[in-house]
Amino acid sequence: MAIEGSKEEAASGRIRLGMVGGGQGAFIGAVHRIAARIDDQYELVAGALSSEPARAKASAKDLGIADDRAYGSFEEMAKAEAARPDGIEAVAIVTPNHMHAPAAKAFLEAGIHVICDKPLTTTVAEAEELVALVKKTGKVFAVTHNYTGYPMIRQARAMVAAGELGTIRLIQAEYPQDWLTERAEASGSKQAEWRTDPKRSGAGGCIGDIGTHAYNLACFVSGLELDELLAQLTTFVEGRLLDDDVEILLRWKGGAKGMLWASQVAVGHENGLKLRVYGTKGGLEWTQADPNYLWFTKFGEPKQLLTRGGAGAWPEAARVTRVPGGHPEGYLEGFANIYTEAARAIRAARDGGTVGADVIYPSVEDGLVGMKFIEAAVKSSNAGNVWTKV
Repeated sequence: MAIEGSKEEAASGRIRLGMVGGGQGAFIGAVHRIAARIDDQYELVAGALSSEPARAKASAKDLGIADDRAYGSFEEMAKAEAARPDGIEAVAIVTPNHMHAPAAKAFLEAGIHVICDKPLTTTVAEAEELVALVKKTGKVFAVTHNYTGYPMIRQARAMVAAGELGTIRLIQAEYPQDWLTERAEASGSKQAEWRTDPKRSGAGGCIGDIGTHAYNLACFVSGLELDELLAQLTTFVEGRLLDDDVEILLRWKGGAKGMLWASQVAVGHENGLKLRVYGTKGGLEWTQADPNYLWFTKFGEPKQLLTRGGAGAWPEAARVTRVPGGHPEGYLEGFANIYTEAARAIRAARDGGTVGADVIYPSVEDGLVGMKFIEAAVKSSNAGNVWTKV
């Protein structure tokens, strides 16, 4: 465990952050580093940035990390940083999926808060173990479902909770991309290679990579819990080992119905995440490519365009907004909101306090919900597209 009562600057200053993965050639590591600094809440001081020691050292040097805090493995890093009086307070885990669970476990056991990329793990059993460990250690654990950080998604969630849509009847989520239309994993793409490898990605391909984002967003905004699903997972590209297209029917507890489509072979789509929620009194529509706008329609009335900085903005959107209306905010700022919400929780933990209900970030429990969704979808599809309890 970390040394108690000896962390320098324990009550002030930036949160000392470490990173596992995210070295040279990794896309998502840079995104996390930018997000962590947007609100000036963190300082990256240590890293085990690659499973290749030479690359790990070179990556650390590029980022200005001191030589004695550039580690060859996450195990070494967790042990060494927990023993330092100026050791890291939190770690960002941005590795391929199969390394999430062992790395998170090592840092939790060392008394260090965790910010982990999604999906949480590769199996439900691993996810349940992490949930139990978080409860045991009392550490902050955030999962970077970054789309929940968008201001108008926060507003949509608040509007549903306030009854603006009435009783929810329908939820439609879609997330099409086209970057895996051809077999990119066989042509040298590092990102495609591990995402289509069951040993590193887990049992789901497209469903684990982006289907979980669409599902998480549907749960986050609607506030509903899924009862059962019927899934068809398809691998269109010959030779690929995991699904690249996902079509799922959804039955939510309470009676709402829905559909989810995610694809990485939908030619013409770069990142087409979209959510529609319809109730007895009204409906909402949001598109990630145009994230500062939310369409709201009351039954029998004209459609309204609500903007992030406009007259129809709710406080829930305003508290995670940085710039005036008409100045776009998007992907990086959404990530930053998750990091900053986690920072509020970490700072409260420094003082032995708690945060308010308005501080919201995807938790380890949300990560477990996502893993149960993946498991049920794979099971349903493999059984011949049958209704399966989640």
